[in-house]
Amino acid sequence: MSVQDRPAATTTLYVDTPAVLQQLCGQLRGHPWIALDTEFLREKTYYPRLCLIQLAVPGLAACVDPLQLDDLDPLLDILYDRSVTKVLHACSQDLEIFYRLRQAVPAPVFDTQIAAPLLGLQEQLGYGTLVKETLGISLDKGHARTDWTTRPLSERQVRYALDDVIYLAELYPDLSRRLEEQGRLSWLASDFERLESAQRYRNDPHKAWQRIRGHERLRPAALSVLQALAAWREEIACAQDRPRNWIMRDDILMDLARLQPANEQALARVRNLPEKTLRRHGNELLRLIAGAAARKPSPGPGPRGRAARATEEQEALADVLHAQLRLIASRHAINPGVVASRKQLLALVQGERDLSVLEGWRRRMAGDELLAMLEGRRALSVEAGSLKIESLN
Repeated sequence: MSVQDRPAATTTLYVDTPAVLQQLCGQLRGHPWIALDTEFLREKTYYPRLCLIQLAVPGLAACVDPLQLDDLDPLLDILYDRSVTKVLHACSQDLEIFYRLRQAVPAPVFDTQIAAPLLGLQEQLGYGTLVKETLGISLDKGHARTDWTTRPLSERQVRYALDDVIYLAELYPDLSRRLEEQGRLSWLASDFERLESAQRYRNDPHKAWQRIRGHERLRPAALSVLQALAAWREEIACAQDRPRNWIMRDDILMDLARLQPANEQALARVRNLPEKTLRRHGNELLRLIAGAAARKPSPGPGPRGRAARATEEQEALADVLHAQLRLIASRHAINPGVVASRKQLLALVQGERDLSVLEGWRRRMAGDELLAMLEGRRALSVEAGSLKIESLN
């Protein structure tokens, strides 16, 4: 079916038959980049259910309906062509869906949310805000919580979905041109390469505990129990394709980890543990708790627990780094908070190095200079009422 053009110069397609899919693929071939988005639901499943794929190139936008098509391979072959850049906004969840389809990510990618801060825009900018600030267009977000599994989709639903790529296709050439003019386009390469790593989209049950709030405050035995229970829950949720919290909520996992019940009576006294769960999984939970409590916990991705309380000297040094960062950010016309928070600067002073300010473009712009200050190779001075950074090499 045809959809009213938006903007008028854009031809739109709704693709729900193999013949129209072939037509679309013919029109997409040869384009160096494609704006891409998806609509999905995962409220009742472990894995996201793909409901719609939106694509746009100059003059053409389309909604591809995977619920009506048995074979998406003609389109996927184009999306997985490494000569074609895929342009997305906040793309992690979209790429997770494509990883599920082919156990690989449709690289290379360009994420406009990641690129925006390099042009002086705020970090983690929403798509609607980015469109408003760059194109002056206010998008209708009335269908943000729509049920995309229903068919047929309304005309308004399709227009809403198409907006997510029509304006993305308008944004991308302007953003990439401005980044190129400022010599910053290449700065994004490492950030985008990380998005393309398949490992990023593999759910490892043995790392599931890292997503549970409050785990860093647990004692070693309790943390070991939480790790075992979180892995158990992840495996069941994955096998049954059900949300994690439908198997067991995070707060109950935390209570089990702290209390470590040793028998059925103690297990039954755990607050909010459903009776159905107790009947179905009680013996397994007791076995997991007893075994894990006797083991050392697995190490996490970084230092555990809260950072040591900062000394006055460390606080003062973080202030120096913040002053240095403000000067660097001003020189590049970027908000310093986008480059690093004061909390990160204090962590840097305290010796932590697994920080975003030491990755990608942030390291190129400021991270190495901040380290040079810490190592005594830079100094701050005042000249004619202005703060200056001096090299001591």
